[in-house]
Amino acid sequence: MIVKILKGFVLGLLANGLGTYIYVSIFIEYKFEKAIELAYVEGYLGSLIGLGAILNLLLFFFFLTGRLGKFVKKVQPYEARGVLMATLLAALAVLYFEF
Repeated sequence: MIVKILKGFVLGLLANGLGTYIYVSIFIEYKFEKAIELAYVEGYLGSLIGLGAILNLLLFFFFLTGRLGKFVKKVQPYEARGVLMATLLAALAVLYFEF
């Protein structure tokens, strides 16, 4: 059970990082490292982390429903708990960087 929750937590962190990377690469003209540095200096790093957490929503519902288009898998509630914990960590990071 703990291993499944940890798996969901790690996947949630990876999804958040991937979502942030995708957002930065599409909408910001700087390279990723420079964009993160500028976001920290200018005070909108929390916003980038929050936008990156959108992928956690997809991952969470995938684990709860077990469906992603035609791909069907067994429902995994413990992994969904881990993704929820990673999302809460991202929310705390947003609070820290924004306020």
